[in-house]
Amino acid sequence: MGSLDLNFTDSSLSQSDVFKPLEPEDFRKQAHQMVDFIADYYAKIESYPVLTQVQPNYLLSRLPSTAPYLPEPLQTIFHDISAHVIPGITHWLSPNFFAFFPATVSTAAFLGEMLCTCFNAVGFNWLASPAATELEMVVMDWLAHMLKLPTSFMFSSGTAGGGGGGVIQNTTSEAIFVTLVAARDRKLEALGTNDVKNLVVYSSDQTHSTFTKASRLAGICPSNVRSIPTSRDSDFALSPELLRKVVEADVESGLVPLYLCLTVGTTSTTAVDPLEPLAHVANDYNMWVHVDAAYGGSACTCPEFRHYLNGVERVESLSLSPHKWLLSYLDCCCLWVKRSDLLVNALSTNPEYLRNQPSESDSVVDYKDWQLGTGRRFKSLRLWLVLRSYGVANIQSHIRSDVRMARMFEGFVKSDLRFEVVVPRKFALVCFRLKSFSRAEPSYVDSLNRKLLEWVNSTGHAYVSHTVVGGVYMLRFAVGATLTEERHVVAAWQLIKDGADAVLKVKGV
Repeated sequence: MGSLDLNFTDSSLSQSDVFKPLEPEDFRKQAHQMVDFIADYYAKIESYPVLTQVQPNYLLSRLPSTAPYLPEPLQTIFHDISAHVIPGITHWLSPNFFAFFPATVSTAAFLGEMLCTCFNAVGFNWLASPAATELEMVVMDWLAHMLKLPTSFMFSSGTAGGGGGGVIQNTTSEAIFVTLVAARDRKLEALGTNDVKNLVVYSSDQTHSTFTKASRLAGICPSNVRSIPTSRDSDFALSPELLRKVVEADVESGLVPLYLCLTVGTTSTTAVDPLEPLAHVANDYNMWVHVDAAYGGSACTCPEFRHYLNGVERVESLSLSPHKWLLSYLDCCCLWVKRSDLLVNALSTNPEYLRNQPSESDSVVDYKDWQLGTGRRFKSLRLWLVLRSYGVANIQSHIRSDVRMARMFEGFVKSDLRFEVVVPRKFALVCFRLKSFSRAEPSYVDSLNRKLLEWVNSTGHAYVSHTVVGGVYMLRFAVGATLTEERHVVAAWQLIKDGADAVLKVKGV
C-alpha cells in the first residue's frame, strides 16, 4: 500500500493563502449577489415550464463526476445553476402551479430563514439556546390563539413540564409518528404489557398514506391498521356511525383501540372529518385522537372556517403545516398536545453529556424530547417574522384571496357543460373532470381526463395534478402559490378549455 502524498508544492494555491470559509466582507458581497440571483429567479419564474421537461439522469450526464480540486468563482456556479439545475426543477413557486397543495413563501419567511441559518443554533435543549426554545413556545401559543384552540393546548395555560404546548416538527409524518408512539406507550403502560400485537389504529380511506407508514414504524401490525371506507354521499368524510361499528367489532374480537387519526382537509379532495362526533366515539374507548390539519388548519385562522375545528377540545393532539398556506418555507409543521409529558416519556433521552441544572430542575422545555431526532434548527424565526411582518389581518386576507380565486375557477367549471365539479369545494381546491357523454364507459371518460391532464401539463404553461376517489378519476386544481393572481387562474382555465377541445376532437366526441 503506497504512502499518502502530502506534497502540496505543485498546488495552484499559494501556501501563503489562508482559507477563510466565513469572512464577513466576502459574505456581504456574495450574499448580495445571491439575493440578486434569487430575486431575478422570482421575477422571471413564469418564463420557465412549470413542470420540468427533462428526462431521468439528465443532470448526471451534465455535471462532473468528482468535485473540483480548486475553487471556482461564484459566477461560474451561477451559470451552471441557470444552465443545468433550473431546467430540472418543477417550479412549485410558479404562479401557474396548481398541483398537489401549494408550498408558500414570503419575504418575511425568507428573512427568517436567513436568520435561522445565520445563527445556526442547534437548540436541542433549553440551555443549548434559550431564545430558540422560548421563541418557539411564544410563536406556538400565538398561532394557537389565532386558531382559537383551547388553552389546554398552550404553554400559557400552565407550567412548562407536563402540560399543554406546541412544537415545530419537520413534517406531518413526524407529528403523527411521535404522537402515535406516545399513545402506544401510554396504552401499554395501562395494560401492563409490552406486547403491541392487539393494538388497533383507525383512519378513513382518505387519510394521508403517511399514517400507514407511521403505524408500521410504531410497531402496529399491518392487519390492525383500519382504513375505514368513505363515500361521495358524505363528501368522503369519515362516518362516526361506521367508526363505532368497526371499533365495537374489534373490541369483541379482543383487540385494543389505540389511536384515531382525523383529517381537516384531506389530500385528494380536502374532505373534513367531523371532529366532535368522531372524538366522542374515540373517547368512549380511551383512544388517542390526533387531527391532521396540515392543509385545512391554516384556513381556520379565519372565523368563517373555524367551525371545521369544532370539537378540538376532545382530542389529544393537532398539527398543521404553515409551509402549505401560511407563507412559510419548508419544512414547518406545528404540533400541539394537551399533555407534553406523554411525548417526553416516550421520546426522551438523557445522556450524561447533556445533563444540566435547568433541565434537571424540570423548569424548562427541552424540545429534543418532543421529536424523533435530537438536533433542531431555529425555525420559529420564520413564523415569528411572518406573524409580526404581516399581522393576522393580512394572513387572513391571503387565505381569503386564494379561496376567492378557487371559487372563481369553480364557477368557470360549472359554466362549461363539458365539465363537472366532482366534490363540493371547501377551501381553495377544485376537483373537476370532463364528464360522461351519452353512455360512455367510465374507463373511456377516465382516459379522456388522463389525456386532458397530459395535454395541459405538457405545455409547460400550468401544472395540474389528479387523484382517484371512490373509483372516480378527477383533476385537482389547487390555488395557493404565493405569486398567483386572478389572471393566472383565468389563463389556466383557458388552457384547460383548449386542452378539452383538442382531446375531444381527437376522440371524436
